[in-house]
Amino acid sequence: MLAIYLLFWVISAFLVLPFGLRTPDETGETLVKGQATSAPGNFRPGRVAFRATVLSAVLFAAFYANVVYGWVTVEDIAPFHVPVSVK
Repeated sequence: MLAIYLLFWVISAFLVLPFGLRTPDETGETLVKGQATSAPGNFRPGRVAFRATVLSAVLFAAFYANVVYGWVTVEDIAPFHVPVSVK
């Protein structure tokens, strides 16, 4: 379960990464020589980690509830389910 939560966290980190970023043109900062104009001027990794933690907790809670209550199963999403008969 920890590995699945960590996967949710990494995916969530990439999802929330672009929110709230401003370019130096938007913040009025001067560019450092060699800096791309699209580089973020106000990157805060702590805020990204917090947002990723909250989002991954919500997603993992939904995943865990699905495992416990069986809302969506493999049979629900498999387009060509072939039953296997065991004799």
